[in-house]
Amino acid sequence: MNTEQALAWIQDTGKPATLQLDELRDIPAACDWLEQVRSQLRSALDEYGAIFLRGLPVASVEDVAQLRNVLIPERTPYREKATPRSDLGHDVFSSTDLPPSQSISMHNENSYTLTFPGLLMFACLVAPAEGGATPVADCRKVLAALPPALVERMRAHGWSLTRTYSENISTDWRTAFAADSPAEVEAYCEANLISCRWDGDDGLRTRQVRPGVIHHPRTSEAVWFNHLAFWNAWALDPEIRETLVDEFGWDNLPFNTAIADGAPLTEDELHCIDDAYAAATVRQRWQPGDVMLVDNILSTHGRDPFRGARKIVVAMGQPVDLLDCSPTVQPAA
Repeated sequence: MNTEQALAWIQDTGKPATLQLDELRDIPAACDWLEQVRSQLRSALDEYGAIFLRGLPVASVEDVAQLRNVLIPERTPYREKATPRSDLGHDVFSSTDLPPSQSISMHNENSYTLTFPGLLMFACLVAPAEGGATPVADCRKVLAALPPALVERMRAHGWSLTRTYSENISTDWRTAFAADSPAEVEAYCEANLISCRWDGDDGLRTRQVRPGVIHHPRTSEAVWFNHLAFWNAWALDPEIRETLVDEFGWDNLPFNTAIADGAPLTEDELHCIDDAYAAATVRQRWQPGDVMLVDNILSTHGRDPFRGARKIVVAMGQPVDLLDCSPTVQPAA
Protein backbone atom coordinates (compact mmCIF):
# COMPACT_ATOMS: atom_id res chain seq x y z
CA MET A 1 0.00 0.00 0.00
CA ASN A 2 1.12 3.54 -0.74
CA THR A 3 1.98 5.15 2.59
CA GLU A 4 2.94 8.52 1.10
CA GLN A 5 -0.63 9.49 0.19
CA ALA A 6 -3.01 10.89 2.78
CA LEU A 7 -5.19 8.21 4.31
CA ALA A 8 -8.69 8.16 2.82
CA TRP A 9 -11.01 8.30 5.84
CA ILE A 10 -14.67 7.46 5.30
CA GLN A 11 -16.87 9.73 7.41
CA ASP A 12 -20.42 8.42 7.27
CA THR A 13 -23.00 10.08 9.49
CA GLY A 14 -23.33 8.30 12.82
CA LYS A 15 -20.17 6.23 12.37
CA PRO A 16 -16.56 6.74 13.46
CA ALA A 17 -13.98 7.77 10.89
CA THR A 18 -13.19 4.52 9.07
CA LEU A 19 -10.32 3.38 6.87
CA GLN A 20 -10.97 0.47 4.49
CA LEU A 21 -7.90 -1.75 4.00
CA ASP A 22 -7.91 -4.37 1.27
CA GLU A 23 -4.28 -5.06 0.42
CA LEU A 24 -2.74 -6.30 3.67
CA ARG A 25 -2.62 -10.08 3.39
CA ASP A 26 -0.87 -11.11 6.60
CA ILE A 27 0.14 -9.80 10.01
CA PRO A 28 3.79 -8.98 9.08
CA ALA A 29 2.54 -6.83 6.19
CA ALA A 30 -0.04 -5.18 8.47
CA CYS A 31 2.59 -4.42 11.13
CA ASP A 32 4.93 -2.96 8.52
CA TRP A 33 2.19 -0.73 7.12
CA LEU A 34 1.05 0.42 10.58
CA GLU A 35 4.62 1.34 11.47
CA GLN A 36 4.86 3.51 8.36
CA VAL A 37 1.56 5.35 8.96
CA ARG A 38 1.72 5.72 12.74
CA SER A 39 2.07 9.50 12.57
CA GLN A 40 -0.94 9.77 10.23
CA LEU A 41 -3.00 7.58 12.56
CA ARG A 42 -1.98 9.74 15.52
CA SER A 43 -3.06 12.87 13.65
CA ALA A 44 -6.39 11.23 12.82
CA LEU A 45 -6.91 10.36 16.50
CA ASP A 46 -6.23 13.99 17.43
CA GLU A 47 -8.95 15.04 14.99
CA TYR A 48 -11.59 12.33 15.48
CA GLY A 49 -10.89 10.88 18.95
CA ALA A 50 -11.48 7.34 17.69
CA ILE A 51 -10.71 5.66 14.35
CA PHE A 52 -11.87 2.38 12.81
CA LEU A 53 -9.58 0.20 10.68
CA ARG A 54 -11.50 -2.34 8.59
CA GLY A 55 -9.97 -5.23 6.65
CA LEU A 56 -6.90 -6.06 8.73
CA PRO A 57 -5.87 -9.77 8.72
CA VAL A 58 -6.56 -10.18 12.45
CA ALA A 59 -7.82 -13.61 13.57
CA SER A 60 -6.28 -14.37 16.99
CA VAL A 61 -5.14 -12.83 20.27
CA GLU A 62 -1.56 -13.27 19.06
CA ASP A 63 -2.36 -11.20 15.97
CA VAL A 64 -3.84 -8.47 18.14
CA ALA A 65 -0.75 -8.46 20.36
CA GLN A 66 1.54 -8.01 17.37
CA LEU A 67 -0.43 -5.03 16.11
CA ARG A 68 -0.56 -3.60 19.63
CA ASN A 69 3.23 -3.83 19.88
CA VAL A 70 3.45 -1.47 16.91
CA LEU A 71 0.69 0.94 17.84
CA ILE A 72 0.90 0.96 21.65
CA PRO A 73 4.36 -0.30 22.65
CA GLU A 74 4.14 1.06 26.22
CA ARG A 75 1.48 -0.84 28.18
CA THR A 76 -0.77 0.23 31.04
CA PRO A 77 -2.02 -2.13 33.78
CA TYR A 78 -5.69 -2.30 34.73
CA ARG A 79 -5.83 -0.54 38.14
CA GLU A 80 -8.58 -0.36 40.78
CA LYS A 81 -10.60 -3.01 38.96
CA ALA A 82 -14.33 -2.57 38.82
CA THR A 83 -15.79 -4.93 36.21
CA PRO A 84 -14.91 -8.51 35.27
CA ARG A 85 -12.65 -9.16 32.31
CA SER A 86 -10.51 -12.12 31.29
CA ASP A 87 -6.74 -12.03 30.74
CA LEU A 88 -6.25 -13.71 27.35
CA GLY A 89 -2.45 -13.53 27.43
CA HIS A 90 0.06 -11.11 25.90
CA ASP A 91 -1.55 -8.25 27.92
CA VAL A 92 -4.70 -8.60 25.81
CA PHE A 93 -8.04 -8.80 27.66
CA SER A 94 -11.69 -9.43 26.99
CA SER A 95 -13.35 -6.03 26.67
CA THR A 96 -15.74 -7.08 29.44
CA ASP A 97 -17.31 -10.24 30.81
CA LEU A 98 -20.60 -8.62 31.79
CA PRO A 99 -23.78 -10.38 30.53
CA PRO A 100 -24.74 -9.82 26.86
CA SER A 101 -28.08 -8.23 27.79
CA GLN A 102 -26.39 -5.48 29.77
CA SER A 103 -25.38 -2.24 28.07
CA ILE A 104 -22.28 -0.41 29.27
CA SER A 105 -22.59 3.35 29.47
CA MET A 106 -20.08 5.83 28.13
CA HIS A 107 -16.89 6.23 30.14
CA ASN A 108 -13.18 7.04 29.88
CA GLU A 109 -11.11 4.08 30.96
CA ASN A 110 -9.74 4.53 34.50
CA SER A 111 -10.71 8.21 34.72
CA TYR A 112 -10.53 7.82 38.51
CA THR A 113 -6.85 6.76 38.68
CA LEU A 114 -3.83 9.05 38.81
CA THR A 115 -2.30 7.31 35.80
CA PHE A 116 -4.52 5.95 33.06
CA PRO A 117 -4.17 4.56 29.52
CA GLY A 118 -3.89 7.19 26.81
CA LEU A 119 -4.73 4.75 24.03
CA LEU A 120 -7.07 1.77 23.76
CA MET A 121 -7.10 -0.77 20.95
CA PHE A 122 -10.23 -2.88 20.42
CA ALA A 123 -10.24 -5.78 17.96
CA CYS A 124 -13.00 -8.06 16.73
CA LEU A 125 -12.27 -11.79 16.62
CA VAL A 126 -15.92 -12.94 16.64
CA ALA A 127 -18.69 -10.54 15.60
CA PRO A 128 -22.10 -10.91 17.28
CA ALA A 129 -25.12 -11.72 15.14
CA GLU A 130 -27.03 -8.76 16.56
CA GLY A 131 -25.96 -5.61 18.40
CA GLY A 132 -22.75 -5.52 20.40
CA ALA A 133 -21.18 -2.41 18.92
CA THR A 134 -18.59 -0.45 20.89
CA PRO A 135 -19.97 3.10 20.62
CA VAL A 136 -17.66 6.07 21.11
CA ALA A 137 -18.32 9.75 21.87
CA ASP A 138 -16.06 12.79 21.41
CA CYS A 139 -15.49 14.30 24.88
CA ARG A 140 -14.94 17.77 23.39
CA LYS A 141 -18.46 17.69 21.97
CA VAL A 142 -19.84 16.35 25.24
CA LEU A 143 -18.28 19.23 27.18
CA ALA A 144 -19.65 21.79 24.73
CA ALA A 145 -23.17 20.33 24.95
CA LEU A 146 -23.48 20.35 28.74
CA PRO A 147 -25.25 23.11 30.73
CA PRO A 148 -22.68 25.83 31.56
CA ALA A 149 -23.60 25.82 35.27
CA LEU A 150 -22.92 22.09 35.56
CA VAL A 151 -19.61 22.44 33.74
CA GLU A 152 -18.57 25.33 35.97
CA ARG A 153 -19.29 23.28 39.10
CA MET A 154 -17.15 20.47 37.72
CA ARG A 155 -14.33 22.83 36.74
CA ALA A 156 -14.33 24.39 40.20
CA HIS A 157 -14.73 21.30 42.39
CA GLY A 158 -14.13 18.07 40.45
CA TRP A 159 -16.08 14.91 41.22
CA SER A 160 -16.03 12.38 44.03
CA LEU A 161 -16.17 8.59 43.80
CA THR A 162 -17.22 6.45 46.75
CA ARG A 163 -16.84 2.67 46.45
CA THR A 164 -17.91 -0.09 48.82
CA TYR A 165 -16.05 -3.36 48.30
CA SER A 166 -17.85 -6.50 49.37
CA GLU A 167 -18.11 -10.10 48.24
CA ASN A 168 -21.89 -9.77 48.52
CA ILE A 169 -22.73 -6.81 46.29
CA SER A 170 -19.62 -5.75 44.37
CA THR A 171 -16.01 -6.51 43.56
CA ASP A 172 -14.09 -7.53 46.67
CA TRP A 173 -11.02 -5.53 47.63
CA ARG A 174 -8.58 -8.36 46.94
CA THR A 175 -9.67 -8.51 43.32
CA ALA A 176 -9.97 -4.76 42.86
CA PHE A 177 -6.51 -3.96 44.21
CA ALA A 178 -4.78 -7.25 43.31
CA ALA A 179 -3.74 -7.41 46.97
CA ASP A 180 -3.64 -10.08 49.65
CA SER A 181 -3.53 -7.95 52.78
CA PRO A 182 -5.13 -4.78 54.14
CA ALA A 183 -1.65 -3.30 54.48
CA GLU A 184 -1.10 -3.54 50.72
CA VAL A 185 -4.41 -1.79 50.07
CA GLU A 186 -3.64 0.96 52.57
CA ALA A 187 -0.23 1.56 51.00
CA TYR A 188 -1.77 1.79 47.53
CA CYS A 189 -4.48 4.17 48.73
CA GLU A 190 -2.00 6.42 50.49
CA ALA A 191 0.18 6.60 47.38
CA ASN A 192 -2.80 7.28 45.11
CA LEU A 193 -4.76 9.86 47.11
CA ILE A 194 -7.61 7.59 48.17
CA SER A 195 -9.13 7.55 51.64
CA CYS A 196 -10.07 4.10 52.93
CA ARG A 197 -12.00 2.69 55.87
CA TRP A 198 -12.45 -0.93 56.91
CA ASP A 199 -15.55 -2.47 58.41
CA GLY A 200 -15.84 -5.58 60.57
CA ASP A 201 -16.97 -7.96 57.82
CA ASP A 202 -13.87 -7.84 55.61
CA GLY A 203 -15.42 -4.92 53.75
CA LEU A 204 -13.80 -1.72 52.61
CA ARG A 205 -15.01 1.74 51.64
CA THR A 206 -12.90 4.20 49.67
CA ARG A 207 -13.36 7.77 48.50
CA GLN A 208 -11.39 9.92 46.09
CA VAL A 209 -11.81 13.32 44.46
CA ARG A 210 -10.71 13.77 40.86
CA PRO A 211 -10.93 16.56 38.29
CA GLY A 212 -13.78 16.09 35.83
CA VAL A 213 -12.47 18.51 33.22
CA ILE A 214 -8.92 18.06 31.98
CA HIS A 215 -6.87 19.08 28.93
CA HIS A 216 -5.37 16.78 26.34
CA PRO A 217 -1.56 16.82 26.73
CA ARG A 218 -1.02 16.88 22.93
CA THR A 219 -3.76 19.21 21.73
CA SER A 220 -4.43 21.22 24.94
CA GLU A 221 -8.19 20.88 24.28
CA ALA A 222 -10.52 20.79 27.27
CA VAL A 223 -12.58 17.59 27.65
CA TRP A 224 -15.26 16.12 29.93
CA PHE A 225 -13.29 13.24 31.51
CA ASN A 226 -14.86 11.33 34.41
CA HIS A 227 -17.12 8.50 35.61
CA LEU A 228 -19.66 10.89 37.15
CA ALA A 229 -22.69 9.60 35.23
CA PHE A 230 -21.40 6.06 34.77
CA TRP A 231 -21.34 5.22 38.50
CA ASN A 232 -23.96 7.57 39.85
CA ALA A 233 -26.81 6.02 41.82
CA TRP A 234 -29.36 7.60 39.44
CA ALA A 235 -27.82 5.57 36.59
CA LEU A 236 -28.92 2.29 38.19
CA ASP A 237 -32.02 0.48 37.03
CA PRO A 238 -34.79 1.87 39.30
CA GLU A 239 -35.74 -1.53 40.74
CA ILE A 240 -32.11 -2.42 41.42
CA ARG A 241 -31.48 0.98 43.01
CA GLU A 242 -34.51 0.65 45.26
CA THR A 243 -33.46 -2.84 46.35
CA LEU A 244 -29.87 -1.80 47.08
CA VAL A 245 -30.90 1.34 48.97
CA ASP A 246 -33.45 -0.59 51.04
CA GLU A 247 -30.88 -3.27 51.88
CA PHE A 248 -27.70 -1.24 52.34
CA GLY A 249 -28.62 2.45 52.40
CA TRP A 250 -27.41 5.24 50.12
CA ASP A 251 -24.03 5.36 51.89
CA ASN A 252 -23.20 1.71 51.20
CA LEU A 253 -23.95 1.38 47.49
CA PRO A 254 -21.19 -0.41 45.53
CA PHE A 255 -20.53 2.85 43.64
CA ASN A 256 -21.74 6.40 43.92
CA THR A 257 -20.54 9.71 42.59
CA ALA A 258 -21.16 13.41 43.07
CA ILE A 259 -19.74 16.74 42.07
CA ALA A 260 -17.33 17.43 44.90
CA ASP A 261 -19.01 20.65 46.06
CA GLY A 262 -21.14 18.73 48.56
CA ALA A 263 -24.38 18.90 46.55
CA PRO A 264 -25.65 15.55 45.20
CA LEU A 265 -26.09 15.08 41.48
CA THR A 266 -29.78 15.27 40.61
CA GLU A 267 -31.62 12.86 38.36
CA ASP A 268 -32.22 15.70 35.88
CA GLU A 269 -28.50 16.50 35.79
CA LEU A 270 -27.72 12.86 35.10
CA HIS A 271 -30.15 12.92 32.17
CA CYS A 272 -28.43 16.06 30.83
CA ILE A 273 -25.09 14.25 30.86
CA ASP A 274 -26.58 11.16 29.21
CA ASP A 275 -28.14 13.36 26.53
CA ALA A 276 -24.79 15.04 25.82
CA TYR A 277 -23.10 11.65 25.43
CA ALA A 278 -25.92 10.41 23.18
CA ALA A 279 -25.68 13.43 20.89
CA ALA A 280 -21.93 12.86 20.40
CA THR A 281 -22.09 9.06 20.03
CA VAL A 282 -21.13 7.21 16.85
CA ARG A 283 -20.94 3.46 16.30
CA GLN A 284 -19.87 0.90 13.72
CA ARG A 285 -21.08 -2.67 13.58
CA TRP A 286 -18.23 -5.08 14.20
CA GLN A 287 -16.84 -7.41 11.53
CA PRO A 288 -14.07 -9.99 12.15
CA GLY A 289 -10.67 -8.36 11.76
CA ASP A 290 -11.88 -4.84 12.63
CA VAL A 291 -9.60 -2.76 14.86
CA MET A 292 -10.65 0.45 16.59
CA LEU A 293 -8.16 2.85 18.16
CA VAL A 294 -9.51 5.16 20.85
CA ASP A 295 -7.79 8.17 22.37
CA ASN A 296 -8.96 7.62 25.94
CA ILE A 297 -8.91 11.34 26.75
CA LEU A 298 -10.65 12.62 23.63
CA SER A 299 -13.24 9.84 23.45
CA THR A 300 -15.40 7.71 25.71
CA HIS A 301 -16.48 4.18 24.85
CA GLY A 302 -19.26 1.82 25.88
CA ARG A 303 -20.98 -1.39 24.75
CA ASP A 304 -24.35 -2.15 23.22
CA PRO A 305 -26.29 -5.28 24.27
CA PHE A 306 -25.98 -8.19 21.86
CA ARG A 307 -27.13 -11.66 20.85
CA GLY A 308 -24.91 -14.54 19.76
CA ALA A 309 -21.23 -15.18 20.29
CA ARG A 310 -19.04 -12.09 20.61
CA LYS A 311 -15.30 -11.80 21.14
CA ILE A 312 -14.04 -8.24 21.27
CA VAL A 313 -10.64 -7.91 22.88
CA VAL A 314 -8.81 -4.86 24.14
CA ALA A 315 -5.24 -3.76 24.80
CA MET A 316 -4.35 -0.61 26.73
CA GLY A 317 -1.23 1.51 26.81
CA GLN A 318 0.56 4.82 26.47
CA PRO A 319 0.10 5.72 30.16
CA VAL A 320 -0.79 9.33 30.94
CA ASP A 321 -0.21 11.10 34.26
CA LEU A 322 -3.30 13.05 35.32
CA LEU A 323 -1.13 15.99 36.38
CA ASP A 324 0.17 16.29 32.81
CA CYS A 325 -3.39 17.10 31.67
CA SER A 326 -3.74 20.53 33.31
CA PRO A 327 -6.59 19.42 35.59
CA THR A 328 -8.90 22.21 36.74
CA VAL A 329 -8.68 20.91 40.32
CA GLN A 330 -6.06 18.79 42.01
CA PRO A 331 -6.79 15.13 42.83
CA ALA A 332 -7.32 14.42 46.52
CA ALA A 333 -8.32 11.72 48.96
